[in-house]
Amino acid sequence: MSSIQRIGSDGQWENEYGYSRLVVAGPHAWVAGCTATVDGQVQGNGDPYAQMKVSLEIARKALEQAGFGLHDVVRTRWYVVHARDIAEVGRAHGEVFAEGRPAATALVVSGLIDPGMLVEVELDAYRGESA
Repeated sequence: MSSIQRIGSDGQWENEYGYSRLVVAGPHAWVAGCTATVDGQVQGNGDPYAQMKVSLEIARKALEQAGFGLHDVVRTRWYVVHARDIAEVGRAHGEVFAEGRPAATALVVSGLIDPGMLVEVELDAYRGESA
């Protein structure tokens, strides 16, 4: 029986809303939705490409805390506020995952928790039983 590891990032909403940045169970890891928020400030100045890059960097750091890497990511989900931004968000995703192309879903949503946020991304990872 494997244990469950929960890793937080001291993000603004984690304690308030009761969730972890990353949860690991056996060879699987799930990264909670990441936005381009650093020290309580939305980064990227309204640029969806820049926000996706920052969001993916936050997710990467969470994965690495648990011994995973971007090469272990098997699925991503992007939540984008404006359909017109899908191409730019996808371009950022494609640059980060050029080698390991995970399954991906892009969803257009009516808004995110802060009006300055244009994109949020979730990652699922798997590192195999022997890792």
